[in-house]
Amino acid sequence: MGKLIFANKLRAAAMPAAAILATWAAARAHLTDSEHGRWLLAALVALAYLVFCVTTALKHRRLQREQEQRWAADTGATTVEAGRPAVLVVFASQTGFAEQLALQSAQSLRRGGMAVRILPLARVTEADLADARQALFIASTSGEGDAPDGAAAFARRMAADAAASLSGLRYGMLALGDRSYAQYCAFGHALDGWLQRRHAQPLFDLIEVDNGDEGALRHWQHQLGVLSGHTDDADWSAPSYGRWRLARRVLLNAGSAGDPVFHLELTPLDLPAPTWQAGDIAEIGPRNDAGEVRRFMQALSLEGEALAATLQARLLPSAPSDIAALRALPSDELLARLKPLPHREYSIASLPQDGSLDLLVRRMTQADGRPGIGSGWLTLHAPEGGELALRVRSNSGFHAPHDPRPMILIGNGTGLAGLRAHLRARAAAGHHRNWLVFGERSRAHDFFHRDEIQAWQAQGVLERLDLAFSRDQAQRVYVQDKLREAADDLRAWVGQGAALYVCGSLQGMAAGVADALREVLGEDMLIALAEQGRYRRDVY
Repeated sequence: MGKLIFANKLRAAAMPAAAILATWAAARAHLTDSEHGRWLLAALVALAYLVFCVTTALKHRRLQREQEQRWAADTGATTVEAGRPAVLVVFASQTGFAEQLALQSAQSLRRGGMAVRILPLARVTEADLADARQALFIASTSGEGDAPDGAAAFARRMAADAAASLSGLRYGMLALGDRSYAQYCAFGHALDGWLQRRHAQPLFDLIEVDNGDEGALRHWQHQLGVLSGHTDDADWSAPSYGRWRLARRVLLNAGSAGDPVFHLELTPLDLPAPTWQAGDIAEIGPRNDAGEVRRFMQALSLEGEALAATLQARLLPSAPSDIAALRALPSDELLARLKPLPHREYSIASLPQDGSLDLLVRRMTQADGRPGIGSGWLTLHAPEGGELALRVRSNSGFHAPHDPRPMILIGNGTGLAGLRAHLRARAAAGHHRNWLVFGERSRAHDFFHRDEIQAWQAQGVLERLDLAFSRDQAQRVYVQDKLREAADDLRAWVGQGAALYVCGSLQGMAAGVADALREVLGEDMLIALAEQGRYRRDVY
């Protein structure tokens, strides 16, 4: 697209340039070398240059309008759609990659039924930010930490601005960079800090992309799906899965009023076994239930084991009308119509030295009543002893500090998975200044890994444990309430250099914890902790 824009600008400049040359030639042919002639010649050249500037400016504005129309055509973008506010998608691009990702992001949101407006950062105004309820920023870093050329003026605004609050804005940030540079993803981080200092609220933690890393981009796509509710979009890049065995599956919350939660132990079938560290992510390649595939094939009068195996990895329609529309298609066209199942992400709850890759998975339910794509496969359909497709993805934004500084680990529900891996790593390293704040529904049914946690407390691995079981009393109590109750101790731990790690649900818990931390520590301190890498989140 960058080459196309350059060619258009070149053509736009060609006509006024030709006019200048023609004017110059005419003047040289008909004017004498007299003083009067030289002044007239200078005046004609100045007039031609003025015409050139005005014409170029008008054509540049026209090209901008045409470019916006192309963005709208590519994404279905609009500023107003049936009264719904548009999601603002903003990009700062040096090579065109950020612009490409902005287009893909807008398309993904549109498929989820959301209205979208897309703009380069250089053209974003205060009114755009003030009017937006949700915005997504895709920011490249140029050279050693600089803004892309087109966003340099906006970067100067950021440095000088003492502008109004953006407390009504919720945003996501994708920072593009290259780890070979010292100032990795610096402009994305600077833009993120600028938004937070103006009280904008993150939808999820900043996602760093090292040199186009496909895993990080799939994580961004996953967050787009959560935002739009359209989580069945095909992956932008398919992960290369390894083969794993589902060695063990245990129900953790029998009798709970909530959805069932399972502890899964997976062992690698391919050697050498992949390695990971606390904070990393397992990307699962889900499959459809064999019975569902069989019923789908019967409805379309299809046969064949090879076709059945292929359909296990495709997104199958459930509505009778959608199935009927596929009935007359040949197999190859049918498969072309059915998108591959997208991957699902889960925090890893163990370390390689434990001998298994452990997950905590809650079985979710889709709008049509079917189990979730990933959670249904892992907790219901995949047979124990059977094979799973899995890839480990590094999640450097949630890796632990290497020193023995205090750690405050905060989470709810299956967010305990990531915190459990960190506590196992801390125990192995002999770092015992750990404080766990965990919440769920009831102590009787939802105290996941109770024996292990209480053993850590008895052994001194956990210096402090605070539990919030919301349904065990008339007034609901959540982890953020426990943080407020422990405000003095929380400030003391942070003053001693503690790092805060939050893992769990994006809706409710993560925002509630952020509010409590701002109240106890102050907003400037919380932003400073994030910039220092001492406040990290893995929320979903």
